[in-house]
Amino acid sequence: MIAYYCLHELHLLPSRLLALPRRERAFIIAAVEMKLAQEKRSIRQQKRKIQKTR
Repeated sequence: MIAYYCLHELHLLPSRLLALPRRERAFIIAAVEMKLAQEKRSIRQQKRKIQKTR
């Protein structure tokens, strides 16, 4: 999932991601995981709003 996100959202090839120093790669992975978690929360909130209006 991380490589997919990096490729499509950050336009960073998986080979370039793997070529980065360990700390930079760890930072990008952590940032992407936080962003994905935020997006999941947002989707859940939107679904709750829709269910409340029914």
